[in-house]
Formats: sequence, structure tokens, C-alpha cells
Amino acid sequence: AVRSCSSFVRSTVSSPVIAGFWKPCIFLPVHLISDKNETDIRYMLLHELQHYKHKDGFINYLINLAGMIYWFNPFVWYALKEMRGDREIACDSSVLNLLKSDDYVTYGNTLINFAEKISLTPFPFSSGIGGNMKQMKRRILNIASYEKPTLQKKLKSFIAFLMISILLFGLTPFVSTYATDEKQYQWNTTSKNCSEIDLRNYFGKYEGSFVLYDLKRDVWKIHNIDRAVLRVAPNSTYKIYDALFGLEEGVITPANSLIKWNGKNYPFEAWNTDQTLQSAMGASVNWYFQTIDERLGADSIQKYLHQIGYGNENLSGNLSSYWLNSSLKISPIEQVELLVKLHNNRFGFSLENTGTVKNALHISSSAFGDLYGKTGTGRVNGQDVNGWFIGFVENADNTYFFASNIQYQKHATGKKASEITLSVLSDLNIWR
Repeated sequence: AVRSCSSFVRSTVSSPVIAGFWKPCIFLPVHLISDKNETDIRYMLLHELQHYKHKDGFINYLINLAGMIYWFNPFVWYALKEMRGDREIACDSSVLNLLKSDDYVTYGNTLINFAEKISLTPFPFSSGIGGNMKQMKRRILNIASYEKPTLQKKLKSFIAFLMISILLFGLTPFVSTYATDEKQYQWNTTSKNCSEIDLRNYFGKYEGSFVLYDLKRDVWKIHNIDRAVLRVAPNSTYKIYDALFGLEEGVITPANSLIKWNGKNYPFEAWNTDQTLQSAMGASVNWYFQTIDERLGADSIQKYLHQIGYGNENLSGNLSSYWLNSSLKISPIEQVELLVKLHNNRFGFSLENTGTVKNALHISSSAFGDLYGKTGTGRVNGQDVNGWFIGFVENADNTYFFASNIQYQKHATGKKASEITLSVLSDLNIWR
């Protein structure tokens, strides 16, 4: 399968090389063949045939592809260079394994005798016997110290390879999870009673998802699970937890949550006055919660984000806007999980503080119970592109937690998300 083409590109090739993908060919430069004896030529061919046996031609394509993709990264170039050097040492060892111990010195002398004439392999997609002087030194030292592997050494090598492989494959899911952690919530459905429901007729032109959790029955119903695990900016739904952090730190209190208006003219008339937690939550007054953040400080906020496990916990954005289409992201499923923990006070916060936030979220009451919720709207370049409505319906027998998120190039508002949600809850006979 491998042909010897000694007369090909004789003016260019200064080292024996093997090249070609479908029909590999060994090139033996004429000036080396004419100077060397039959034994030296045999060693050259044995070396190149080991490259062929171990598919090094194919590996060369992968190495050069990596070099082209990461042409800007010096660490990758260094790693590829070391890989080429290690490949030659491995190839030498394969040759030595075929020879008698008396021939090791002769094979080493062949490399030494070639050292002055052999340069780096001239073709990027070929494997040769050559290398620079530093690589040659490493190879000679390897040959001088080479011993044929015993059965015991082979067994140890196999066990080491097996353990490393198990370790790497075991870490792969963790690495994958870590890589996608910022954008997707890794939700384990194996231990949950979860079913998908088709609500496309409710969402119409909007891309989005709906998540419902029945606390009493421990049942999840989800529309568009791919979107339900996708993390996006929480926008004003985050104010639920921002208020809780402020209460826990004493920035505001259940008895006195008043924050004075700074006199700045805001685009919504309801914002241009002093605010309490109740009024600020109802009118979704940004400056009220931004003031809480200023008084809390980034370190305190980060501590609480980590404590409750809020989405990606990323506070790298500006302190006044990290929850407004910036660094902080959360998925609809995480929204529901956090609401359940808030309702059951699993955060370990003050019951009074948790009750104060819950009261601020109350929207209305009916024969079906009490509706609590918070909308959120994400605006980019003057267009509303991200709408939220999250909350729960509580009655004497059960509590239903929900989160809806919609996205579109315009008119994707919290109000629209709430309309969709209330229609779904009505048809499910949960709220009217």
C-alpha cells in the first residue's frame, strides 16, 4: 500500500518522509540514498512505515487544522510542536521494538549520521525522520536508554491508560456542564414528575416557555422545555429578591420601607414620588431597587445571589443594571424553583421579611384563592424584546407556581406575558 518514490521532488526533500492520504508514498531523497548503505536505508524505511502503521498522516491533518484554527495562540503552537517531537520518539520506540538489542546502537548512529543533512520536514502534511537538533538529542537519549517493555510494564501502562481514560470521560459531563452553565440551566428531570404541554396557540408569534409546578402533587408541566432551561435577563422579576436582600440587611424594614424620591424626572409618572416597597413593587420603580443595591454594595449582593442560587449568579455588570439585560441571567424553571423555596422559607431568612415581600407581590383575590406575581420587561434599543410574568396562586388546599417568558423583536412585554399566563391558568382551572 506504500510506494517508494525516490525520484520525486528530489531538489526539495532533504529528509525521508511519508506523505499522502489515500495513497501514501515514502520519499527517499537521492543524495541520502547514494551516500548510505543498505542498513541505513532499511532503518529509514522502517521508521517511515511506523508512521504509516500508526496513521500519522491523518494525525498531521488534524495537527495542521488545529494550527490554522488557533493560529493566534502561542500555547497551541508550542503544544503542537511538542506533539510532533513526542510522535518521533514514539516512532523510534516502535522501530526499536522490531530490532534486536544489538541493533539499537546502529539505529542511533543512523540518526546521528543524518543529523547534519536532515532538516525539518518540508511538507506540512507529511511525517519524516528528521527534526531540529534539540529533538534529535531527545531521540538519541531515548534510544540509548531504551529497553523492550516486559509484560509487567505493558500491564502497568495499560492500567495507567485505563485510569486516565476513565478520569477524562468522568470529567467530560462536568466540563460540558460548566461550559454551558452561563447559558443553560442543567435541570435533572429523572427524579421529577414532569410532562410537556403544547401551548403554541397561546404564545402566537412569541418565542417562549411556560412552567407550572403543582406543589401538592409534586407535578411539573412545561411548554417548550428548551426555552424553559434557557437563561435570560430577569429584568424586574429580580426585584423580588432584591427587596428580600434589602430587608435582611436592614436597608429597609417591614415597618419602614420608605425611600425618598431624589427629584429626578423619570419616564413614568408613578416613579416621580417617594416610594414604599409596596408601591415600588406595584409600579416596578427601578430607582427604588437601584438605591437598595447602592446601599447593599456588590459584595453583599453577590453573597446573597450565591446563598439562594440565583441563576448564573453573575454580578459582573454595572451595579445599577446587572439585572437589566446585562450579566445576571436566569431560566423560567429556576424562577419557579426559587419561588417554591421563597414560599417555604428554605433560604433561612426572617419569616417577617419573607412575608413582607410576599405581601408586596399580592395582585388580587378570588374564589380560586390569591394571586401573587411580578412582571418584567427587557428593552433593547427602544424595543421590548423580553417579557416575564412569574408568581403563584395560593388557596386553602394547594399552591401553584408559574413562570412565563416571551421573546420577540418588539412588543414582548411583561404585560403580554401576564395575559398569556392568565389565559393558560384559566383554561387549566387554576385561576380566574
